[in-house]
Amino acid sequence: MLIALLATLGIAILVYGAVLLRAALARGAAPRAEAVALGAATNFLDTLGVGSFAPTMAWFKLRGLVPDRLIPSTMLVGHTLPEMTQAVIFLAILGVFVDPVLLAGCVIAVLLGALLGAPLVARTRVPVVQAVVGVALLVAAAFYALANVGLMPVGGVATSLPLPLMLSAIAANFVFGVLLNFGVGNYAPTLAMLSLMGMDPRLSFPIMAAGAALAAAGASVRHIGSGYVDLRIAVGLAVGGTPAVLLAAFLVKSMSVEVLRWLVTAVVVYAAVVMLRAAWVGRGERQPHIHAASEGGLDP
Repeated sequence: MLIALLATLGIAILVYGAVLLRAALARGAAPRAEAVALGAATNFLDTLGVGSFAPTMAWFKLRGLVPDRLIPSTMLVGHTLPEMTQAVIFLAILGVFVDPVLLAGCVIAVLLGALLGAPLVARTRVPVVQAVVGVALLVAAAFYALANVGLMPVGGVATSLPLPLMLSAIAANFVFGVLLNFGVGNYAPTLAMLSLMGMDPRLSFPIMAAGAALAAAGASVRHIGSGYVDLRIAVGLAVGGTPAVLLAAFLVKSMSVEVLRWLVTAVVVYAAVVMLRAAWVGRGERQPHIHAASEGGLDP
């Protein structure tokens, strides 16, 4: 099962990389330098456990790099290659210790959820997406704060789960896959859930990473095809993030991230408030139309 997942990931990396490169060349989407730096920083921290989705969303909002409606899809497309790199690393190191049925079930569930949830972002009104992203930021900030004060569940030592809990975990991962399309990362909720169920928290990483990688790849291909993505930013995230993951995984043995989490928490909370306010203000306004072939531009 582990070899099959690693082989699948390897093929998926090649296919997704080709799709992203072809779309970027076809649309002349050269990566922006700021996005390259952002991708490097957020994916370096993501590999250390800080997370990449919430800081990326916060930076997008604070800098105004991407229209609100395109934030989830652009972020997902850009972080997919770094996420797949992480998945290969975590599976190779820890995957052998995880129950293969639990591992495969959760990975497939996240993938199906992401594929079915991808069209929802394109069809959802802008204020709704803003509200979802704002809530996602607040949830991420809460997880950061809880981790800092030692209130996150510490978990047990189990490498598998009883059948009822396993089925519950698989069902929950389907929901996490749907939420990936709205910019809600699956790392924190998966880690908390499996830890509460008694799993060794370290063994959550191959489940989280493999599921997120395949789910992000499947959903991102649909986003690229629909055009609801700013490819200049997405390509920049991928270019900067992939080598940063390798650097963090192989060169960094230990690092304190508590201070970084508090800084990220403050920025994320502020961005969440701004996003939710924008959703409230725009709830009754006429919504703009987004060109499918645009690079993130809005047409009145």
